Amino acid sequence: MNVPKSWTDQRMEEIIANLLRAGVLLAAFMVFCGGVIYLVRHGRSLADFRMFRGEPVELTTLRGISASAFRLSGRGVIQLGLLILIATPVARVAFSVWGFYAEHDRMYVVFTLIVLVILLCSLAGYAGPG
Repeated sequence: MNVPKSWTDQRMEEIIANLLRAGVLLAAFMVFCGGVIYLVRHGRSLADFRMFRGEPVELTTLRGISASAFRLSGRGVIQLGLLILIATPVARVAFSVWGFYAEHDRMYVVFTLIVLVILLCSLAGYAGPG
């Protein structure tokens, strides 16, 4: 793989910083918009603190969250924003794998892949054998 002449550690850090910044800003915007939608639709509802009600079942899966967000449900848009926030550092690690590969730094590719696998397994809820 040919690495562009301008590809440096500083350039990689700038791209990663922009990736993180964009992910956090997008997530914050989504959560804010979801909050506005939720308050417009349910802002005058009285809260019942005597009975705990968890998340609706449709907001516990990726498919349900995306369907709810595309229907412009306030809670669905908030959940999607939170998923984007969680995905941002994972995208950073995935980009780092590519960046280290482009620099032909095999040792860091291996270490970063291990971190990526651990992140993905923890997000999937896999605790390992036993």
